[in-house]
Amino acid sequence: MTSCLDFQNANCKNCYKCLRSCPVKAIAVTNHQARIIDERCILCGTCTHVCPQNAKHVHSDKDEVYTMLSSGEKIIASVAPSFISSFGIRDFSLMKIALGKLGFFDSAETSVGANLVVKKYNELLLEKEYKNFITSACPAVNTLIQLYYPKALPYLAPVDSPMLAHTKILKSQNKDAKIVFIGPCIAKKKEAQQSGIIDATLTFEDLAEMLEEEGIIFDDIAKLSIEKPSIEINKAKFFPISSGIIKSFNILPSGYEYVAIDGVQKCMEILENIESLSGMFLELNACDYSCVNGPCSLTKKGSAIKANSDIRNYVNLDLIHTIYSPKLEPSVVDITTIYPRIKTNSMPVSEKRTNEILAMTGKLKPSDELNCGACGYSSCREKAWAVANGYAELEMCLPYMRERAETMAYEILQNSPNGIVVLDSDLKLIEINAKAIKIYGVDGTNYKGRDFVDFENPTDFVLAQLENKNLIRKKIYISKTKTYVEMTIIILKEHNILFGFLTDITEEVSYNEKLSKVRSDTIATTDEVIKKQMRVAQEIASLLGETTAETKVALLKLKKVLSEAEKKGE
Repeated sequence: MTSCLDFQNANCKNCYKCLRSCPVKAIAVTNHQARIIDERCILCGTCTHVCPQNAKHVHSDKDEVYTMLSSGEKIIASVAPSFISSFGIRDFSLMKIALGKLGFFDSAETSVGANLVVKKYNELLLEKEYKNFITSACPAVNTLIQLYYPKALPYLAPVDSPMLAHTKILKSQNKDAKIVFIGPCIAKKKEAQQSGIIDATLTFEDLAEMLEEEGIIFDDIAKLSIEKPSIEINKAKFFPISSGIIKSFNILPSGYEYVAIDGVQKCMEILENIESLSGMFLELNACDYSCVNGPCSLTKKGSAIKANSDIRNYVNLDLIHTIYSPKLEPSVVDITTIYPRIKTNSMPVSEKRTNEILAMTGKLKPSDELNCGACGYSSCREKAWAVANGYAELEMCLPYMRERAETMAYEILQNSPNGIVVLDSDLKLIEINAKAIKIYGVDGTNYKGRDFVDFENPTDFVLAQLENKNLIRKKIYISKTKTYVEMTIIILKEHNILFGFLTDITEEVSYNEKLSKVRSDTIATTDEVIKKQMRVAQEIASLLGETTAETKVALLKLKKVLSEAEKKGE
């Protein structure tokens, strides 16, 4: 079965707004993305209204309907009576022509089926066998009861919804036809899929898109001369407004108090206490203001009251100007049904497991359970149940994550090897870590909120602020603590604060000074050695010069002697 509703991951921003608004918590958050839990969802559409990122995605049958219309088959549309308020027209004949232009073989108002439903309700009420009587026209409410309030099932009318009743009538008259339901409801999509007799569904949003794509405009159709057909008076056209079902009875059977309740939360309050009630006819609708305010209606925000007025005017005008015709006799149509209990795969969670999960988020005692609802669940224990079932993540607890982030940030700040100071625009201390306290020699403990000038010369911070320019790695000397630091000042304009990062370079400066002295001493020693070497070289050169001269004289004398001896030998 195709999922009727889900969220687009790309748009989901992990805000949990849909979960907070979901009356039955049928939304799971996994990997920081919301998704519909189909088996728990009643398809009330509440989440589609509240999502700030428009991440909701309602499955559309548009393509399938286009294919059906182009196939040449007989396609008939059943149109919910709230078309009046969504499309701003006052006559179904205009809708009939528009749908004909799209390719529909025929179309009719779903209120025909609603009229048959009211007749069946009347029969059951006259039997006076019901302690309380709950209408079955809203599929979202029916699913709500089947899933979450099984004690109310004996009171739920065993009657088809108007959509199914009308489809059965149309099928009985056109056995070879395919039926497309058109309305403002998401829950109808699932009901149609499960019925096996409805071939496709279109929301009013879908229909509006199709009409626009085909260039079909109601104002143009209204200019045509249209012959009004003879129709039966049908007060069931009141169905899409609050108390619409009650208004549809010609005479209300005695013995019951007739009450209309709109909105899932109010319906849940009634269903929670259903066994304490007696003699109540309960017209329950999941949507506030009933079907005219359905999740896929075209009524503008805040115009539900006007939509109600449009429906009342439409029906009243119909009652005044109706041309009587023979009544439909759908004797072959059986609209009785059974609404069975529906169970989900959600598992119960033991007290021990619940406490274990709570402990993971620092909730070790009842006073730790804030039940703030930020995660979307009404209590910490309900959220623990969701975690155990895989519907929620531990990190969805905002107080826990904030405390964890603050603790982590504090630990990082205090254990940083660098000094960190945070100043506001008035140069008052917002934060200072242990290393910075040591560097500046800050006394006492009540330093937050004090002027920075009380601890150190703020000139560099003032200049950075005035010039609106970061200061990068400036070397400064803190005389109070005899500390050399390399300071960087970062301006966070959006927060109007200044960050100072201080790197203690005292040892580096001391080392460099020692190294400089060693270099100086080495150079001096080298100069002395060079001088000594030069003197030695000079002395050696002098000695070598004298010895050479003496040797030369001696050799010359020897040469002379040898030469004279040689001559004598001759």
